[in-house]
Amino acid sequence: MIQVLKPEHKIQTKRIIGHIEGEEKGPTLLFFGGIHGNEHAGVLALEHVFQKLDKESLHIKGNLFGIRGNLPALLEEKRYIDSDLNRMWIKSKILEIQQKQEPELTIEERELLKILKIISKILITKAPPFYFVDLHTTSSKTLPFITINDAMINRKFSRLFPVPIILGIEEYLEGPLLSYINEKGYVSLGFESGQHNELNAIKNSISFLWLSLVFSGALNKEAVPDFEGHFKQLQKSARNNTDFYEVVHRHAIQKVNGFHMKKGFRSFEKVPKGTLLAKEGERELKATKDTIVFMPLYQEQGEEGFFLIRKIPKWALAWSAFLRRIQMQAFLSYLPGISWEDEQKQVLLVNLKVAKFLTKPFFHLLGYRNRTLDKNRILMQNRERTAKNGIYRNEWWYKTKG
Repeated sequence: MIQVLKPEHKIQTKRIIGHIEGEEKGPTLLFFGGIHGNEHAGVLALEHVFQKLDKESLHIKGNLFGIRGNLPALLEEKRYIDSDLNRMWIKSKILEIQQKQEPELTIEERELLKILKIISKILITKAPPFYFVDLHTTSSKTLPFITINDAMINRKFSRLFPVPIILGIEEYLEGPLLSYINEKGYVSLGFESGQHNELNAIKNSISFLWLSLVFSGALNKEAVPDFEGHFKQLQKSARNNTDFYEVVHRHAIQKVNGFHMKKGFRSFEKVPKGTLLAKEGERELKATKDTIVFMPLYQEQGEEGFFLIRKIPKWALAWSAFLRRIQMQAFLSYLPGISWEDEQKQVLLVNLKVAKFLTKPFFHLLGYRNRTLDKNRILMQNRERTAKNGIYRNEWWYKTKG
């Protein structure tokens, strides 16, 4: 049974929840909670685990950081104050924010700069391998799950946890913190522990943190109080679902029309074709085929009404890993209608008129995710080309199948 320390009644305004530096060399882990201010479970879980680590004096290797996200929004228990902090981590936008004068900054822009300063300092002063974990909850009921950008280092590390894994959400969202970290090439996982304000969401976050410490090598399995209990906590909450899924649709809310999700949906719920999912103004939004509902919105703030996902077959995951292992993606630019968009050869420009024989699933197999420029051109970005595989090569999990 997972015991939860009694959380403090008042939300703390200190940015750093905890920092532990081990006596031995080891990984550097950065855990974030409360990037969205109405999601307290991650913050409470971090407070709990850092209290335990301090109290038990466990033998830690490397460095651990627990970081509070959007402090003003946490205090007001809102997703955000001016704008979504988890939609702002775009290089061009960050540069724009950095060039502003202090009085011109919005609340979330100030928060971004403060968090960015912490991340940048840690990357300079602490040793690899680096692991980034962003803790969240959802407005609907859900199984606990992991979201990752589809690089093999993320895939290999995330499959150690007994929960479902979602690929490709970065294709539909612009500016999440973890996409920014992924562009730097580090292992980064988002963990959604359950529904807002549910005790089980806190328990799942606590268990996920303990497992992260063990799987990364920061803590020996034997040192964790009830490691098997934490593993089973996630396994039970996820109903033994460890499948991979990919996002196939995002419904972007049209603010002027008013969006209302039909009550009662939960993430990972299968729905048949024709099911009424939501209403937007007078328009009814129905499933156009049998599908799986993911993260339906049951709160006022948010830009996504719902997502739809599908399960990825095991053969597709294996084939994808093989193609990346032989670096099949290196030959794509020789095909008609495909060229490198940048000098670093990280982004492909695809002319759909010429390369119409190549489908989106084909690019997904090779780790590419797209951003549409217009009806004839898309940009395909590959996480494998930026992944810092070298700093993880000696980690025990790196040698496992992808």
